[in-house]
Amino acid sequence: MTYSDTELYKNLRVDCEKCFGLCCVALYFSKSEGFPTDKVAGKPCINLQSNFRCSIHTNLRNQGLKGCTAYDCFGAGQKVAQITYNGFNWSKEKESSNQMFDVFLVMRQLHEMLWYLNQAISLKENTSIHDKIRFMIDETEKLTYLNPDSLIALDIPSHQDKVNGLLFETSEMVRNKICFGKSKTKNIPRGLDCIGSDLRKIDLKGANLRGAFLIATNLSGVDLSKADLIGADLRDADLRGANLSECIFITQSQINTAKGDSNTKLPKSLNRPSYWLE
Repeated sequence: MTYSDTELYKNLRVDCEKCFGLCCVALYFSKSEGFPTDKVAGKPCINLQSNFRCSIHTNLRNQGLKGCTAYDCFGAGQKVAQITYNGFNWSKEKESSNQMFDVFLVMRQLHEMLWYLNQAISLKENTSIHDKIRFMIDETEKLTYLNPDSLIALDIPSHQDKVNGLLFETSEMVRNKICFGKSKTKNIPRGLDCIGSDLRKIDLKGANLRGAFLIATNLSGVDLSKADLIGADLRDADLRGANLSECIFITQSQINTAKGDSNTKLPKSLNRPSYWLE
């Protein structure tokens, strides 16, 4: 069975209109992570209005709120708001607001896992494990429909280990195929510190860039086909003219933190940030 992009990601895209501004309340803000001030978790952002919309949404970057433009809940917000709590919001149900925030954090992790699993099942190089991936997608999806108490009680690290095993297996299959017959290694140690480096002359096709610190690196014009970018920090990385159309395990939030242009090639599952064209 094949799946279209719409089918794979239809419930994993942000829909703020169906949410109650959960990310603007449940999360903490830190100056070190792209915010002008610190904010404790559970306290509403000063820009959150009574209708749960942001009063400066169209001007977030200019107001120093780059962290907001980078954040992606993978659709967890609307799932918690409309399904887990059936439309009851935290401002009206204050006695359960803290529980709702905790549930949101759990749901976000589950939806992130679903994002990666759906990327994995869309690939052709790993068809031999598609049945295992489909099973894990179904199991993870079932967890997202649990009641609040059950969601909070979940052993997320244990489930994450199972998911990561499939993602790692997928990565090995995909990258080994593109690197077959090449003498140079494509395995880069996890957490590789490349901050500020010029990587334009390095062949990164099929590279293992899991967890790499690529902050402010120059990747302009680089072909990242089949490179594994799961967990890579792309803040302020120069992706102008780079080819990311066939890289694996990349998220919208990673793209939102980087610098690109109209010539940057992205996977169909991701949107080009509007500020790339300014």
